[in-house]
Amino acid sequence: MNKNLFLVSFIIILFIISACESDYRPMSIGQMDEVIVVMDSTQWDSDTALAIEETFGKAIETLPGYEPTYRLTFRDFRNNEELDRLREFKNLIFAAPIDSESNVGTLIRAILSDDIEERVRSGESFAFPLEDRWVRDQWTLILTSNDDEELSEKIRNSEDSLVGHLMNREFERRKQEVFRRGEQVAISDSLWENHGWMVRMQHDYIQTVDTTNVKVFRRALPENDRWLLAWWQDDVASADFIDEDWINATRDSLLQKYVQGTREGSYITTEYRRSVITKEMELDSRLTGFETLGTWRMTNDFMGGPFVNFFYHDPETERLFMLEYGQFAPSVAKRRFVRQFRAMGRTFEADSTWSVSN
Repeated sequence: MNKNLFLVSFIIILFIISACESDYRPMSIGQMDEVIVVMDSTQWDSDTALAIEETFGKAIETLPGYEPTYRLTFRDFRNNEELDRLREFKNLIFAAPIDSESNVGTLIRAILSDDIEERVRSGESFAFPLEDRWVRDQWTLILTSNDDEELSEKIRNSEDSLVGHLMNREFERRKQEVFRRGEQVAISDSLWENHGWMVRMQHDYIQTVDTTNVKVFRRALPENDRWLLAWWQDDVASADFIDEDWINATRDSLLQKYVQGTREGSYITTEYRRSVITKEMELDSRLTGFETLGTWRMTNDFMGGPFVNFFYHDPETERLFMLEYGQFAPSVAKRRFVRQFRAMGRTFEADSTWSVSN
């Protein structure tokens, strides 16, 4: 009896501890691709505001039509009630010179410690990301420096790191968005067991091609057709030969064979009249990765859309992998789905113990 009483008491204590550690604050509001930029309204035409527009709001080069990297809304606040409403949003940027007497400047100094303020004044630091500051699932960035000219220059010079920090947070959010309705774990497990690699698979992709080292999965909806082409190769000792030309030539040869159109002789190829951008990436400490963004077109047909391509090399197992996500959805905005592709491609894993004899 005493043992049972002790067990019940222990469970209750664990529950209380767990409850105390939980975050019961409200969830942030707003869209993943929306950023609220909080600046004094007199500064909305400043160089700092322009620099934020040129970085976080710049046009995405690799989409078929115009879409900004993030949708920006400039806001100001006059009292605590207005500030409280702003602090509910998912993505926030507060920007002002460190000694500004505006409400935004006063708030920034209240958030930053004296030591941090001195680092700002000395030019050592200017950008301070905050995670879940006021509500759950919130990204906040404080941008401040000695004056408008200095701050705008620092923002422009740090575009990749500033925008990349928010983008990485968005990728994690997109994974939850994509897989919240379920995923096909059986497909991932089969890829891992039989081929030594895996990627998380959305709930309604269907396999349409299955060869020794190529698989194609398709999610064919009337207004939004999406697909994944996967290819892999053994006995690739080094990734030194991989560059943009090799990546695109390899992609095109695989697309021509495995992603064809309904008209005879039609197939998908890269649209080189638009920007095609490749950047090296690090998925983990072991894999070397390359991500390519661009648009595709259908030969002998009037079709096109965005693609996201990944090449991963595992030096331990000497294996090379390719994943390519594509979409045809002429009446749908593309940014959200491209970000989903980029998030899904980052779920890739390779078995470090794999050998050809497997």
